[in-house]
Amino acid sequence: MILIADSGSTKTDWCVVENGVLLQQIFTKGTNPFFQSEEEISNEIATALLPQLKTSELDAVYFYGAGCGFPDKISMVHRAITKHLNVKNKVEVNTDMLAAARGLCGHDSGIACIMGTGSNSCCYDGKSIVTNVSPLGFILGDEGSGACLGKLLVGDILKNQMTPELKEKFLKQFDLTPADIIDRVYRKPFPNRFLASLSPFLAQNLGEPCVRALVLNSFKAFLKRNVMQYEDYQHQKVHFIGSVAFYYKEILAEAAQEMGIQLGAIIKSPMEGLIKYHN
Repeated sequence: MILIADSGSTKTDWCVVENGVLLQQIFTKGTNPFFQSEEEISNEIATALLPQLKTSELDAVYFYGAGCGFPDKISMVHRAITKHLNVKNKVEVNTDMLAAARGLCGHDSGIACIMGTGSNSCCYDGKSIVTNVSPLGFILGDEGSGACLGKLLVGDILKNQMTPELKEKFLKQFDLTPADIIDRVYRKPFPNRFLASLSPFLAQNLGEPCVRALVLNSFKAFLKRNVMQYEDYQHQKVHFIGSVAFYYKEILAEAAQEMGIQLGAIIKSPMEGLIKYHN
């Protein structure tokens, strides 16, 4: 019996699996060792995961998470897991990017991309990541992500680049003032989650030319600044995972066509593919 976890900055999907069969699925808050301490991660496992977990013994844990790309961050998550879970064999901590690649491509090679709260991409050989353009987070990069779309939306709203009607509609829908937004972005924790939570407003108003252009241009920026850096990208299918890619798939397809990129699969979650991969 194994436990597979796919953790983004917003939520973690935990699946108990035996011989390729899903036995239990649990959702907890997202885990990111760049934004959370080891104690906070450990506390989330103890208070949110353990009370729901129906098994006390596991053969292995495969944890894939945002922010798990550096040895010190991997060690943090590893210690938090082993502190609370009885694991017979091994605990592996890998990046959410590897989860996306394995979930999308399985044991085949390809270009895999994440477009959720954050964004990322890699060239994958069927087992591991060969090359990766650093996503740089929502301040310096993360083009096309929910956080980036939210940031662009808020910037355009507060700089009066959208119609007065849209601005009023936005502030009323989210019950926000400009001062509230500044406070949430610059003073409160997890500004990336806050900004990503605003991005559905774009999906609801895609009929507005300025809104559609914002989303399309952000997707094109993602493709140009990430995918088009990979060697031979023109001859490979480019696969996407994540809520933003899934819900904006028509605009993503338009961006890919304009940039001469072959679009492959677009799915919401890597878990089904990860269960197959680890069977």
